[in-house]
Amino acid sequence: MRLATWNVNSVRSRVDRIVDWLERSDVDVLAIQETKCKDDQFPYQRFTDIGYQVAHVGTSQWNGVAIASRVGLDDVQIGFENQPGFSKDPEVPPADEARAISATCGGVRVWSLYVPNGRSLEDPHYRYKLDWLATLRDDARSWLAADPQARIALVGDWNVAPTDDDVWDPALFEGRTHTSGPERDAFRAIVDEGFADVVRPFTPGPGVYTYWDYTQLRFPRREGLRIDFVLASPALAAQVTDASIDRQERKGKGASDHAPVVVELGGDAAVTEPAGA
Repeated sequence: MRLATWNVNSVRSRVDRIVDWLERSDVDVLAIQETKCKDDQFPYQRFTDIGYQVAHVGTSQWNGVAIASRVGLDDVQIGFENQPGFSKDPEVPPADEARAISATCGGVRVWSLYVPNGRSLEDPHYRYKLDWLATLRDDARSWLAADPQARIALVGDWNVAPTDDDVWDPALFEGRTHTSGPERDAFRAIVDEGFADVVRPFTPGPGVYTYWDYTQLRFPRREGLRIDFVLASPALAAQVTDASIDRQERKGKGASDHAPVVVELGGDAAVTEPAGA
């Protein structure tokens, strides 16, 4: 089974590229982030025409996550338990955002995640980001406690560069989001719960990234960040046989500012029913 994650930065703007890539890449399950559309605006038919079922949650022109699968799409869940919402005004109740969706695909519980950006270290969005990651950690811990053999994939745009090797110029990011100590600690806490970064062993750094800003020729200058990850539970991590970052998809007109990340899974992917549903 081939599992991929891709922040597409507007699914309606890039649906031609996404569909063409799915047909070329032979991916079985694609977790999509930043769809930037409501549910009734998602181009479902383009995916079903090539054999994929789709689950999507989106409420506005911001955020939005989806899973496209040709190996089953069961027990769809929107959001994880107690997922925090956000409000920049303390007098206004926090609103839920479309940042997490899961489904069981070919025996693997896949979570498509779009972690909050944080904006700046002084912004309320930064505290929201840390709370969001802490709640995800707690839930992930409970899933493995319920079933240590569960095959769970936490995949998506994490908006965290967990080490200095994951950013082209660490000094440039001092005092900014994505590389701050609390963010890195929050990411590491999920890894410490047993969810391994299964892509890094096959794509060693430094200089290997998944995101390049559109401005200042960041992509041709190879000035990027590694912020898109596949974190796998122990049972799933044991099945990973290969992984790659498709840098070619960041090239050309109309590209997203992120590249797809792909993981190859060997063995029987449907032996057990993963927890976390």
